[in-house]
Amino acid sequence: MFEKLADILDSKFSTPMAKLAEQRHLRAVRDGIVATLPLIIVSSMFMVIAFLPNSLPAEWGFTQFIMENQFKILLPYRMSMYIMTLYAVFGIGFSLSRSYDLDGLSGGILSELAFLLTIIPKMSPAVTEGITKLAENNQELADFVAQVPAGLVIPMPNLGSAGMFIGILAAFFAVEVYRLTQTSGFKISMPPQVPASVARSFESLTPAAIILLVVATITMFLDIDVHGIVAKIVTPLVHASDTLPSAIVIVFLTTFFWSFGIHGASIVGSLVRPVWLILLDENIQAFADKTMIPNIAAEPFYQWFVWIGGAGSALGLAILLVFMAKSKYLKTLGRTAIVPAIFNINEPIIFGLPIVLNPTLIIPFNLVPLVSLVISWFATKLGLVNPVVSSPAWTLPGPIGAFLATGTDWRAIILSIVLIFVSVVGYYPFVKIYDRQLLKEEAGQDITAE
Repeated sequence: MFEKLADILDSKFSTPMAKLAEQRHLRAVRDGIVATLPLIIVSSMFMVIAFLPNSLPAEWGFTQFIMENQFKILLPYRMSMYIMTLYAVFGIGFSLSRSYDLDGLSGGILSELAFLLTIIPKMSPAVTEGITKLAENNQELADFVAQVPAGLVIPMPNLGSAGMFIGILAAFFAVEVYRLTQTSGFKISMPPQVPASVARSFESLTPAAIILLVVATITMFLDIDVHGIVAKIVTPLVHASDTLPSAIVIVFLTTFFWSFGIHGASIVGSLVRPVWLILLDENIQAFADKTMIPNIAAEPFYQWFVWIGGAGSALGLAILLVFMAKSKYLKTLGRTAIVPAIFNINEPIIFGLPIVLNPTLIIPFNLVPLVSLVISWFATKLGLVNPVVSSPAWTLPGPIGAFLATGTDWRAIILSIVLIFVSVVGYYPFVKIYDRQLLKEEAGQDITAE
């Protein structure tokens, strides 16, 4: 029965969704955003360090040092994750260009050009003669005036998550213009003797001119606020993704695809990761400003409170295999899989048990993460645990990752341990049933061997 169901789901649902995830534009978005993850992970650690005083005694010299240098400690974050769209756009343009067999470097640069043309520089207000005279008799005002930047200033917020969707559209537009000029021959071609790098530069002249004229006309000459327009369209989507029903759908689809051997995190993540990044960035901004953290369901929330041990909350399952299983196969698999599961790598369990097409274990594999989700959601909603404000490396053990992701909230460690216990309890009866089945099979094999 399960094989027939798998065939139906594979042909009618799973395969089309897998193809959708591999569509070149969606794949480019996934590649571009994933390429920024090292920046996000490393820079978020600066955020954790900068706000360590929140959980340390105020009289410590270390605490006082951090407080005095908090602005400088946050600067690496400001120049990395805070403007992550600037980096992601290049990756999206590069990946999309390569999918068309075009020069990835040219595609990335053209994408950056299109995106930056949507960011309108602003002229800093000039210091008037009256203010200058006042500053002569007021040292505090004089110090402030000295720090006011002169000339054009680029507003930074839209270089970050607030500009993500415009960045994606700008990269698509730039690369499609680049592709059109290449396929139509509407370009400047150089003789074969010219070095390839120089020839590519001249081939990019035409698309660069088109992009400059079109985007600058829209944003600078016609004064159309494309960021404001897209924000009005996208804001409901972002808010909708930070609800319990949306989170339930995301978790269920992820485990559902895994149940049939399809990488659920890859399919679901490629569609919702841009929204996750916006939610996380809003949380980080609120944390830095010491205001109420607005969102629950940023990506680290799933990583540290739902996928403990990997998809399916597999750490609890691995613990059962090591300490409760009696069959030789499950005991051996448990010893092999427990260490990877501690570091959130669960492929040995998914394909070793296997979870895939296993009618006994598919049930808890889909249900346990949903229970963990509901518990952690209400724990966060009720203020029992801080919302996530950073993105630690996903291979950290669950309690440590949860502690860092919540801005060093020790209560997150307790919640993580509770959720591991919940996964143990949830998997226990099903593992017992499966273990008995394997014991009977092993006993039958032993009798046959004799």
